[in-house]
Amino acid sequence: MRFAYPMQKFQDWVTQQWVILRGKKIKPEDFPWLMGPFGNLDAIGKDFIYQFAKKENLIVEKDSKAKGIIPSMQKLNLSETEYSNLSKKVIRFYENTANHNLDFSVHWNPLFKFFGILINKLFSKRINQLNIPTKNISDPESLKSEIINLVDPASNEIKYTFWFRFIESSGQVIYSGVYGISNLPSGKTCVKAVFPLPNGNATVLMIPSVGKNGELILDSSGKEFGDAGFYFLLKDSKGEYWSQFINSFRDRLVVGAENDFISAEQTLTLWHIKVLTFYYKIKLKK
Repeated sequence: MRFAYPMQKFQDWVTQQWVILRGKKIKPEDFPWLMGPFGNLDAIGKDFIYQFAKKENLIVEKDSKAKGIIPSMQKLNLSETEYSNLSKKVIRFYENTANHNLDFSVHWNPLFKFFGILINKLFSKRINQLNIPTKNISDPESLKSEIINLVDPASNEIKYTFWFRFIESSGQVIYSGVYGISNLPSGKTCVKAVFPLPNGNATVLMIPSVGKNGELILDSSGKEFGDAGFYFLLKDSKGEYWSQFINSFRDRLVVGAENDFISAEQTLTLWHIKVLTFYYKIKLKK
């Protein structure tokens, strides 16, 4: 039996060992649609981004001309009808994310609130990743966000786009994720978000569609390995790679335009039961 890397926090070792026991061994070259940056054993913040860039011999560009988490929405391979119906404000947000201000609020299902507090104390607060507030936020909080591109100096190609978000009032880091587009084994195109974790990452793959009012719908409701959904990846003590598909956990994001702003609702469910919901208001910077 394989074992997780031993010289780390016990709770990290246990969760990684669970992935090894329940997941499957993979070769990165066979799963390019799934792979993404792995974290180190420290907090996953801005320092990690610079450390990762140095390790990969990439240049950090904070003020790049490319300011979106998706370079072109046309790369989502929507049908002509869907793309023409998609809100132009939503397209502008994804292609120019850094030019927008975000406010958000959070509502927890009371049944899962203790679970959120436990995850926060054991993992999120320490590593500054997936650090979701454990109290309901009714009055919207302002989020500061930065788009940080890592560029190959030889080709000048953007290799990774980090979207770094934290609460403006407290400085609490919420997410540090790598965003882009990936093609599943089925050929379907999806939006890919990778959140580095110690010795691994959490990856969410979401299928895009367009609603009747021009809203973008991103859904991770896959059923088996290779589908859209939530994956854990890690590297064990011998340098072998493992992945676990969590089909019970799903993420659905609906982003649409309302008057002068964009609204978004993100719902996380476990076993088809709502865990928590994020509400966002997004406005173009003046």
